[in-house]
Amino acid sequence: MTRHLEAAAPVRPRPGPLWRSRDFALLWGGQTVSEVGTRISGVAVPLLAADTLRATVFQVSLLAVLAWLPYLLFSLPAGLLADRVDPRRLMVTCDLGRAALLLSLPVVALVGRLTLPFLYVVVGLSGVLTVLFTVAYKGTLPRLVPADQLVEGNARLAVSQDAAQLVGPMVGGALTGLVGAARTFLGTAFAFVVSAVTLLLIRQSTAARPAIGDRVPARIALTEGLGFIRRQPILVRILACVTVSNFFAMATSSLEVTYLVRELHASPAVVGVVFSLGAVGGLVSGALADRLSRWIGSARVIWVAMAAPGPLYLLVPLARPGWGLALYAVGLAAFSANAVLFNVAILSYRQRITPPELLGRVNASFLWICFGVVPLGALFGGTLGSQWGLRPALVLTALGTWSAALFVVCSPLRRMRDLPPA
Repeated sequence: MTRHLEAAAPVRPRPGPLWRSRDFALLWGGQTVSEVGTRISGVAVPLLAADTLRATVFQVSLLAVLAWLPYLLFSLPAGLLADRVDPRRLMVTCDLGRAALLLSLPVVALVGRLTLPFLYVVVGLSGVLTVLFTVAYKGTLPRLVPADQLVEGNARLAVSQDAAQLVGPMVGGALTGLVGAARTFLGTAFAFVVSAVTLLLIRQSTAARPAIGDRVPARIALTEGLGFIRRQPILVRILACVTVSNFFAMATSSLEVTYLVRELHASPAVVGVVFSLGAVGGLVSGALADRLSRWIGSARVIWVAMAAPGPLYLLVPLARPGWGLALYAVGLAAFSANAVLFNVAILSYRQRITPPELLGRVNASFLWICFGVVPLGALFGGTLGSQWGLRPALVLTALGTWSAALFVVCSPLRRMRDLPPA
């Protein structure tokens, strides 16, 4: 019956290319700059802890725990907030708050008061603001572009993220070597200010429509996103896959910089170059995401993207000093390609099937579970690296990341070419 109704509906003109949309271009440009700043911080924070503050392997891994723990604690309230206020204003507030927090690092370092506990506080508070920003951000695109352009829009944003991953770590490593890790955060703070300005310039309203959740107690509204996910079998399988993958990927990430610096003897600049080269896979898969989704199938591409690159993850623990670092970059590139292609497909599907008034809470519920395990993964990685050694720990985390594909390979998705419509 749905197909009959669709066939009887009047044909709508195809919307113009996204790059001609002023509001999308502002969102795209601002988030590209913001992502570059974030990637710079991703290198500068652990380098500041490991090199300047002489933190241990476990202490460095605690930074990842503090950055991601807010997803477990604040995602559900953030979803309710994102559905009840203008997401754009919320994102602007978060951007300016993160800029202020990061500016405090070079200021405190200048007066000789920078300590590991202070860095922990800055990372933790920035994590809270990042949760609020991310939940609001993931519900913004469907309010700016038509539903049939969501894959294209998400793919362009994903390409920007991987372009930032290509440039940001290289810049972060170079700046850390030239001016010191603390001063590097001046550039990151500026990136968040740019993001805030571009969001303010968007003309189209991103505010959510009046929602049913506004007329029920907050305690009930908080769980409506989880209830929606439970009623969608495909979303449940996808969520299990993402959760397991994130756990082991963060266990790997918590060891990366320490492994590169202490086992592979890489300088800060080389660390940045390796991370940048690792982003090439995601850059390519993001650029081709729309075409690959149509060619392979919107359902099939989900499990193919998760399963195919898995063996290459083992190149990370096989890396050696010198030219052997190229193995590390190839392993990162394989994971990056998987992550971008997979995330574009599942995010576009989630945005398409979720009612607009529930989108913030559904996104928040997803993040609460799949990002809520991230601090546990970081603790697991830090403990495993301290007890087993870095290289054996990375072998286990690579196999664990690949194992997440089983949730989507052994699911109805394997017998489908395309995902069902909304």
